[in-house]
Amino acid sequence: MTEARQRISEVARKTNETDIKLSFGVDGTGTANIETDVPFLNHMLDLFTKHGQFDLTVEARGDVDIDDHHTVEDIGICLGQTLREALGDKKGIKRYASVFVPMDEALAQVVIDVSNRPHFEYRAEYPSEHIGSFSTELVHEFLWKLALEARITLHVIVHYGRNTHHMVEAVFKALGRALDEATAIDPRVQGVPSTKGVL
Repeated sequence: MTEARQRISEVARKTNETDIKLSFGVDGTGTANIETDVPFLNHMLDLFTKHGQFDLTVEARGDVDIDDHHTVEDIGICLGQTLREALGDKKGIKRYASVFVPMDEALAQVVIDVSNRPHFEYRAEYPSEHIGSFSTELVHEFLWKLALEARITLHVIVHYGRNTHHMVEAVFKALGRALDEATAIDPRVQGVPSTKGVL
């Protein structure tokens, strides 16, 4: 549950396919404690946390003997749920952000609107279908479920790159930095940043 203005939330999700405990703090120090059965996702979540200056703890076990899909999808769901709950009424946030991040030859852009209207646009073509044993199609799955459950508008564009690892890494770094900026409190904002008076 959310603590007053500390913007922290946690969730537990247990299904026949996965068992996940996740805690997310918006106003953190970049501290990640990630333990899942998907090593590449661990690496990406660590980058996301560090570059967003969040605090994230994930303990996840899933049916990776089948494949990584359910684990990656359900972590995206849990992260989205905790983000939405942690932000509460969204009073005082900047709401929008657009961030470019280069990773060597790759360039990714993430644009966010913390809008309470879930939408996801994804423009990325990777040279390889896998990074080690990790399927690159799961990047889409993770980001889409995050946007849906957090009820944010999320646009992700990988402008170019040659190395698939670099391209995906740039996405997760940009995601962390854009989300940090969009959720930052702006002392000039009275109430929520919307003419509707609610987000």
